[in-house]
Parts: sequence; structure tokens; C-alpha cells
Amino acid sequence: MKFLHQAIVKAFADVFDTELQEHQVNLEQTKKEFEGHATFVVFPFVKFTKKSPEQTANLLGEYLQNNCKEIAGFNVIKGFLNLVLSDAYWLEIFQSHISHPDFGRLPSNGEKVMVEYSSPNTNKPLHLGHVRNNLLGFAVAQILDAAGFEVIKANLVNDRGIHICKSMLAWQKFGNGETPESSGLKGDHLVGKYYVIFDQEYKKEIADLIAVGKTEEEAKKQAPLILEAQQMLLKWEQGDEQVIDLWKTMNSWVYAGFNKTYKALGVSFDQYYYESNTYLLGKDIIEEGLSKRVFFKKEDGSVWIDLTADGLDEKLVRRADGTSVYITQDLGTAQLKFDDYNVQKSIYVVGNEQDYHFKVLFLILEKLGKDWAKGLFHLSYGMVDLPSGKMKSREGTVVDADDLIEEMKATAKEKTEALGKVDNFEEAEKESLYNIIGMGALKYFLLKVEPKKRLLFDPNESIDFQGNTGPFIQYTHARIKSVLNKSDFGSVMVPPTTLKETEVELIQLISKYQEILKIAAETYNPAMIANYAYDLAKAYNKFYQTESILKIENNDLRTFRLKLSYHTALTLNKAMSLLGIAMPERM
Repeated sequence: MKFLHQAIVKAFADVFDTELQEHQVNLEQTKKEFEGHATFVVFPFVKFTKKSPEQTANLLGEYLQNNCKEIAGFNVIKGFLNLVLSDAYWLEIFQSHISHPDFGRLPSNGEKVMVEYSSPNTNKPLHLGHVRNNLLGFAVAQILDAAGFEVIKANLVNDRGIHICKSMLAWQKFGNGETPESSGLKGDHLVGKYYVIFDQEYKKEIADLIAVGKTEEEAKKQAPLILEAQQMLLKWEQGDEQVIDLWKTMNSWVYAGFNKTYKALGVSFDQYYYESNTYLLGKDIIEEGLSKRVFFKKEDGSVWIDLTADGLDEKLVRRADGTSVYITQDLGTAQLKFDDYNVQKSIYVVGNEQDYHFKVLFLILEKLGKDWAKGLFHLSYGMVDLPSGKMKSREGTVVDADDLIEEMKATAKEKTEALGKVDNFEEAEKESLYNIIGMGALKYFLLKVEPKKRLLFDPNESIDFQGNTGPFIQYTHARIKSVLNKSDFGSVMVPPTTLKETEVELIQLISKYQEILKIAAETYNPAMIANYAYDLAKAYNKFYQTESILKIENNDLRTFRLKLSYHTALTLNKAMSLLGIAMPERM
């Protein structure tokens, strides 16, 4: 509404002899209980007008109505000037803006951004926490792409370390050559099974050692299994052929399993980084930091950075024996990502338990003088809880991602069949629909909440065909498709001269899509897109209930309402696809 900002600036000059800049003019959407489309708050400007807020607003309103063809009327509530835009204005928006082929994407801005998400460990399957992480990372990447960025979707896989060796050792000792093929288990579940077995056997050894007089601390350190696992890690680091072969074999099982889960979740990656390739990175950065006096050495030879002046604490960046810690590796990986892609922004999608780690990481890189560090951002998100007893997990501790996906499909099937909505569907179409509804429900429920917030996920509540849910929006889309399939709306449209309130509401909402997209990209917040789609679906249902579409005798009006329906469906589809949610043609 740039024209309105310009008109208000001109009104101040002509009526009050006051020069304003366009950026000083803030417009809000008029509240539903008042008539109007745009509201200008005059309180901050009465110091210039030397009149009361009501007088100021009325003088402005009269000027705008007389001098701006787009303004059809106005009303004043205290210091709030509510402006009514003309039907001709909204029709022009519909025909020139919403109907434009490029509507829904912002032009390229020439900036590159990397979004890193998923970051699994190769010793266990993906779980509910990973589901939120993957869906959030993928949605943010999609939103940034639509907002004009060149996006690289990255996955840093934690594929080495003592935890990986625990699974390997347990398989060696207790596996009897079991494979995904021989067991019928997905590879990630098979490897996860042996991680659990290691823990069980390790606990038995600890108990045995405590029984013969060791303290718990001594028993944990001296148990034969943990010593063997540590020895295996040492052999891995030395490049022992047998250990490396076993590591490659078991990791390949895990990757095959992960890929099935990623496919079911509908997420993908452009670049994989592996900790086995990056864990030695960062050592040069430590030397660089020592030479720049950003880091200091203690008497034992360990290297630290003092961040107490920044409100943090002292942080170890290299052990006394010269080995790296997590932050060392993260410093090196951050440099590698920049060297590989020269990105202007790099977003880390990681849970809020790592907030402090990323504060330290980014601050160190800034102190090292890395110009690109200002483009680093930690997209921190809250935990996902489930109502107790709602879902079983394989190990009784975390909810497995594959179990959750199957549960969602089963719940979608049960609820859809109970409503009798698929009686005339082919079996294959039914199965596809249950998957679309189940995954849409899961994704929407997890993404409609701001990332920072902790959330309670209830599978049953998420699959509801009413209310703020994925299936409600999907059902609205299918309803529009049903209307469009019963008609021919390709004819040339002669626009109406007047619009109904529900039609204006729809046009106004659709026209806001690109503005919402821009803000969602700036704030890395898919919840804005999700809740926008819900508002648009609600507005269409209100229009559908109050206005005749197919049965109206006026051909021009029918064509207009069909085209309005078409663009609503198109915008819903664009918004939901950014969240990775498919929209069914019929439900």
C-alpha cells in the first residue's frame, strides 16, 4: 500500500503544513469489529497538527477521501483513522497483482544462505525431536528459497566417536552376523538395538564390579566393555582396517534407514558433512587464535578463551594433550562451510539446550575477525512433548520417528473412514490420501507453533477436520477443487462493479501473502505461513457459505467467483508447500 503512505505524507503537507517521511507512516489492518481495511494511528502526530487526535483524524480522512480515488470512506475511533478502500482498488489488486504469474515468489536478492538441520547420530534411529528439527529446517529453507535466496540445505552427520563404537562393539560381540536383511529391521533400528544392548551389558558389568568392592565411579571407568569401546575408537583414529570396514558397513545400514525416514518426512539435503571428515578441522584456527592473542595457553598446555568480559565464562578450545573438543570442530566446520559456498547467512537449526554453545561459537568467530560470522544464526527450538501413554516407543524413552509416521497414517485412516468421506475411492487413492492427511497433520501441528516454544503434540488433536489443523486447510483446498472441477472458469472475466464483504476479505488476505512470506523469511518463522494459510482457509469457507458460486445466473459474476476460488486454492497450495505439506485434489 505504498500509494497510501504517499497520500498520507501529502495530506500532512497540504492540511497541516508538516513534512513527514514515508517511513514514519505506519499502517495496520483495521480490526474486524470496525469498518475499514487500513488504520492510521494519529496520536504520535498531534504535536505537529496542534489539534486533538479526533480532529486530526477527521481532517486527514476528509482530505484523503476527496483527493485519493482509492479511498471510498473513513471513520474515526478516538485517534484511530480507519480507511475504507474502494471496490475498484481491490479489483485492480486482484487483476494486476494476484493474477500475475510471478505472484507468490519474491525476486532473487543474490544472497546465498545455508540451512543446516537434522544432524543425526549414526548409532540410533531418528526420534520425535529430530522430526521437529527436520520439518523446521526444511520449511525455513523452502521459505527462504521462495523469498529470493539461493539456499543450500546441509546435514552435518555425527558419524564417529565413542557412541558409534559402542554399537559396533555390541554388534561384534552379540550380533551373530545379524544384518538388516536377515533381521527384517531397518538399518538404523538394527544399529540402535545394539547401542541399547551395549548399555544393558555395560550396566551389568558395573554392578558386578560394585559387588566386589569398587566404587561406582571406578566401576564405570574399569568395566571391560567401556575399555574395549575406547580401544576401538583409538583403532578407528589410527585407521585400523577391520575397524574401519565394520564402521563403514554399519553406517551404510544406518544411512539406508535414515533415507527412508527422510523420504517419508518429505525432506531433502543438498550437502552432507560428516564428522569423520571434520573432527580434525579447527586446529589451524586454534593456532590462528593464539597468534592473534584471542586464545591463551594455561600451564598444562590447554588452550582457552576468556569471555568473562562478554558476560560468559572461560571456554576450553583445545585439550592439554592437543586433542580437539566440540567447539574446535565447530569452528573448523563453520570455516569449511564458508569456504565451500561463500554464504552470506548460515542458519543452524538446533534445540535450545545448545543456546550457550552457539553464543560462544559465534562470539569466538567474531573475535577472530571472521567477517562472515555476523551472518551466523542459531534457530533455537523447544522440546516436543507427548501426552503420557499416547504413544509407545521402542526403548521406552523416546518416540521413534518411524513409529510416529505410522501412527499418523493409522489415525488419519481411522478418522477419515469414520466420516465416510472415502467410500468411492480406489484402494491406492485411499492409502495415498491417508499418508497426505497424516503427514499434513503432523507437519502443520509442529510448524504452526513458533520455533522457540515448547509444544505438546497430540496425534488425535492434530487430525481434526475443523479448527487450526492441517486437515482443515487440506479439506478447504479439496472443496475448492471440487467447485472448480464442476465448472469452466477459463472464459474472459468481466469484473463486477461492486464486491461483497467476503470477496474483499479474500482478496485482501491473498494480496498479503508475499508480505507474510517476506516477514517469515526475515524471522525464520514457518508459523507465520501456517497461521496465514489457516486464516485464508477460514475466509474462503465463510465466502463459500454466504455467496453462491456455481448456481448464480450472472455469468460474469460466476466467472469472477471461480477465479477468486482458483487463486485462493493456488495461494493455499503455495503456502502449504513451503511447509512441505501436500494438498489433495479431493477428500
